[in-house]
Amino acid sequence: MTNFPDPEQIENDVLHSLADFRNARVLEIGAGDGRMLRHYLRETAFTVALDSDRDELLASRADALKDSQTKVRLAEGRAEALPFPNRSFDLVILSWSL
Repeated sequence: MTNFPDPEQIENDVLHSLADFRNARVLEIGAGDGRMLRHYLRETAFTVALDSDRDELLASRADALKDSQTKVRLAEGRAEALPFPNRSFDLVILSWSL
């Protein structure tokens, strides 16, 4: 996982000011190595971490998700062709992928 210093918890505060993650079905597009998941994963019903880079997804499995694998599914794919039916998620987030 990328070490991104955020001692003031700004990322966490911004995410939670924008969305309620409690018991939500969440799709994170561009999840990468899973760095953002740590801010909300415990609150969700389940999360799908989508990324086009298989190596980044493997890094997230090895590090960020080692304690929460039952609540998250890693999916290799692209936002332009989501492999999920309509209404599969309550929230879709995209953070550092642009």
